[in-house]
Amino acid sequence: MDRRELLRCIAALTGAAFVGADRVDAAVTDSDAYTPAQIALLDEIAETILPRTDTPGAKDAQVGAYIARYSAACYKPADFAILRAGLGDIDARSRKIHGAEFVKCTGAQKQKLLVDIDAEAKRHAGEPKASDDRPAHWFTLCKQLTLLGFFTSEAGATRVARYRPVPGHYKGVVAYHGETFWAW
Repeated sequence: MDRRELLRCIAALTGAAFVGADRVDAAVTDSDAYTPAQIALLDEIAETILPRTDTPGAKDAQVGAYIARYSAACYKPADFAILRAGLGDIDARSRKIHGAEFVKCTGAQKQKLLVDIDAEAKRHAGEPKASDDRPAHWFTLCKQLTLLGFFTSEAGATRVARYRPVPGHYKGVVAYHGETFWAW
């Protein structure tokens, strides 16, 4: 076992406390759950939700790769399958409406399609539940991971959100006169 494999196993085992014991081996088994084309599609969807302006966009933060890794490692198999099926659904809709794959559509076409899908997802969430086990809409899952992935990335946290480094600037030499100390 080489060092990288050991670190991957340690990360998977220690992460089990946070994501659940049923996903202990996710870091090893789900690493190839998405194709590069699917990750590029996730990047395009995320970039349409959070486009680049004078601040970085979702592609700058590599949100597509984040969504792929997080959903493969942490989602329940049912939610994971819903998200993957949604990727096929958006391409099928795009081909039907615009005659091209989603990634090849114009920005306005992408936005219109996602607005329609978002309205569908909101209707799905507002429908009366037959049981608590009804799955979420795939776009709801995708949008949640887009926001989480972007705002926890370096680009989102430091250049879009107001960033205050904690605990603050390093103060190496501070005079001490016997008073209660400050945590810096």
